[in-house]
Amino acid sequence: MIVKRKTSLLLFVLDACLVALVFRIMGNLRGIEVFSSYPTTVLLLPLVFIVGALYLIDGYRPRTDMLSLDYASQHTIALLAAMVGTLLITYAVITNTFPLQTSRLVIILSFVAYIPISLGYRRLIYHRNSLREKTKSIVFVGDLPSCQVFRDEARRSTLVQPIVYCLPTSTGEPVVMDDGTPLATLEEILARIESGSLEAEAIVLRESNRELPPNVSQQLVRYYFRGTPTYTLELFYQVYLRKIPLYRLNQTWLFQEGFEIAREPVFERIKRISDVVLSILGMIIFAPFILLGGLAVWIEDRGPVFFRQTRIGRNHVPFQIYKLRTMRTATAASDPYTRVGDSRITTVGRFLRTTRIDELPQVWNVLKGDMSLIGPRAEWDRLVAEYERQIPCYHFRHLVKPGITGWAQVNYPYGANIEDTLRKLEYDLYYIRHFSFALDAAIVLKTIHVMIFGKGR
Repeated sequence: MIVKRKTSLLLFVLDACLVALVFRIMGNLRGIEVFSSYPTTVLLLPLVFIVGALYLIDGYRPRTDMLSLDYASQHTIALLAAMVGTLLITYAVITNTFPLQTSRLVIILSFVAYIPISLGYRRLIYHRNSLREKTKSIVFVGDLPSCQVFRDEARRSTLVQPIVYCLPTSTGEPVVMDDGTPLATLEEILARIESGSLEAEAIVLRESNRELPPNVSQQLVRYYFRGTPTYTLELFYQVYLRKIPLYRLNQTWLFQEGFEIAREPVFERIKRISDVVLSILGMIIFAPFILLGGLAVWIEDRGPVFFRQTRIGRNHVPFQIYKLRTMRTATAASDPYTRVGDSRITTVGRFLRTTRIDELPQVWNVLKGDMSLIGPRAEWDRLVAEYERQIPCYHFRHLVKPGITGWAQVNYPYGANIEDTLRKLEYDLYYIRHFSFALDAAIVLKTIHVMIFGKGR
């Protein structure tokens, strides 16, 4: 834990120092002495935008995979957005307040130079830390079935740490997982940690520690204060995987902390105001894309331009959703799921789906109040009825308005079966519990990444 805090602090210090250095160099190239020409508030503005943008994409979170291409693109998009914000505030507000001769070129060149620099040292630090983290293990404590479920989940996730599985107490006979992995007891694993033969990053309990022997519980407390935390399974999912494990849910889950978006009217009002303002701007900005997309749809097969369907919104209220049509009209309703290489999708439709342009007409639903810009995906009423029969607690996602984009959409691909729906619901419930405007902003940046790099289906 201490190492992770030091890494976050190191990244912040590097950002602060190198932002100042890059701006000074670029200013000198233009014959401007940045530090003597501008007030401190102006000099801090780029740093504030940079730190804010990188925070939103987890650029200060040591667990973020900074070696991935996805992170590199999100990093670039975030800093370009920070550059736009800096330029807007500088020329719309600050230059009207202070008699400054600022240089747009200095700001632009500084950001362009800083993007690869900041990405480069993040990759180096992450690589160094990941080599060290791979020597630390996550200890999972549970019965045989839960160990196997957690193993399968870990294989699907981005976890790089080795995982040690163990039983809470001895069963009196050897226990082996279906892949041949023998299960020790937690007491035996703690003895290995104590001797130094095993280094643990975290300990995850499938059940409450009340079921553990008193001496084992005391050891866990001691390790916690040494920097090895003990997590409940649900908390581990939220901290490491940013989702909620469905098999731990029951009808009392909603009584826990969080859920401000569903409980606090002030958050709902602020979100609604931002939805109205941004949807009006969106209708203006996206109008050319919608018109061109609609024209392409019509030219291809002379069919309807828009697709309408009944979806389920907040509090289970149905509404009509509007999208650009991407399938042949006679086959659109034949299968509720869109599959890889789906033959029903038109040539134009495939491009519209890949770039998510087909979703843009939904800004009208946002303006009407049926939807929010950000929230769980609005599902077809026919599918919702089926999901609620098969998935306990599926109705929890109707606590909030559905969105054009959301936490599940940017973390998981299009669903093609009930299993995909389960996985996406885990992300939707995380969003509902942990809603914040910072999380919304992070989703916007990740959505831009999805649109630019064609992650849709």
